[in-house]
Amino acid sequence: MSHLPSDDPEPGDAKGCDAIEQVIVARASEIGGFEVRRALPSVGRKMIGPFIFFDQFGPSEFLLGQGLDVSPHPHIGLATVTYLFDGSILHRDSLGVVQEITPGALNLMTAGHGVVHSERTAPEARQAANRRLFGVQLWAALPASHEEQAPDFVHHEEQALPRIVAEGKRVRLMMGSAYGERSPVEFPHPALYAEAILSPGSILPLDDDYEERAVFVVSGEIDIAGDTFGPGRLLVFRPGDRISILGLTNARLMILGGQPMAERRYIWWNFVSSRKERIDQAKVDWATGRFETVPGETGFIPLP
Repeated sequence: MSHLPSDDPEPGDAKGCDAIEQVIVARASEIGGFEVRRALPSVGRKMIGPFIFFDQFGPSEFLLGQGLDVSPHPHIGLATVTYLFDGSILHRDSLGVVQEITPGALNLMTAGHGVVHSERTAPEARQAANRRLFGVQLWAALPASHEEQAPDFVHHEEQALPRIVAEGKRVRLMMGSAYGERSPVEFPHPALYAEAILSPGSILPLDDDYEERAVFVVSGEIDIAGDTFGPGRLLVFRPGDRISILGLTNARLMILGGQPMAERRYIWWNFVSSRKERIDQAKVDWATGRFETVPGETGFIPLP
């Protein structure tokens, strides 16, 4: 999605247990009746592994005939990682890809040197009985060696992603390795991304296989070493500690992590790069119409 104007996430609650390095409170805002909670980038924490942007959008319910309408907009230097809990989004891009994403599937669009895409509710979905939309989009910064690669798009259906079920918990592994499974999703930097659903009393372990790790609470309440955390909190863990997460209620979590990136990353609007001058060039390219267009689309989002 386009990096919509929003206040930065806030420093959060007291850290509580020693295993937690930082608690970030996602800042909620309403944009055209559509709620967005942004957890990254934040004051004091720009990235978790390669992940430089984290938005939870919804849960929202549209009126009959209405839906999501994000007009064509550009990206460079990143991959968008889109995952839905409810509803659907129709993705179109300058590669000519037209793909509907539905709950449980994963869209990975690699921008490389530049791609343009739109995200909308399909016409038939606007007339459906269920007009809800609820999900998460992350942006993963590409390593410097891949920032200028050709753009690409890969869609992974729900059944292609490993699912781990045990003792009151369900985990869907979308990127990386965990719990004895490996995701088929390829990304050129070590990264971990998963959805975990916990029932009351279940315990989810989180090993220290990745140097940087965090958990975002989408819904419900969890306990870590005696401290309670509710929705909208991004809990950033210290390296090297094995974490145990107790579900106090039915809870949905997003697990993210990876190895730190070697180079600093800059982010401006929808552009990510290890070089400020590359972002400046992308601004000029978008303003002067040098990006490829999205077939079937006529509008676009101008530079802010």
